[in-house]
Amino acid sequence: MADIEVEFVTVEQRFWSGTASMVVAKTTEGEIGIQAGHEPLLGELDTGGTVTVYTDEGKKVAAVRGGFISVTAKKVSILGEAAEWSDVIDRAAAERALSEAGDDVRAAATARGRLRAIEKAGA
Repeated sequence: MADIEVEFVTVEQRFWSGTASMVVAKTTEGEIGIQAGHEPLLGELDTGGTVTVYTDEGKKVAAVRGGFISVTAKKVSILGEAAEWSDVIDRAAAERALSEAGDDVRAAATARGRLRAIEKAGA
């Protein structure tokens, strides 16, 4: 299977870059899977969504707070407002943030995304 180049940045940092066999992202239109040769597209990442990158070393799952994904036949560019890998997310803190979110839809979505990233990673 051919690999695709991935460039994953946030507003504050270059989050991750490398090659992957597949990238799966939650957009406002639903979840999409991307491999080399994919049709070009531009999508909006879902607030509280996840991005999963499949590499030779295994899968890496990140919680993402909004942003965009751009796809060409050879490259996936992800610009997230913020992102964090599932293995650094504190489950108890994410659950507490969700319970305390109240009417704050964005805070609730972010907390749910963090919990979803942990679940997808199998942690």
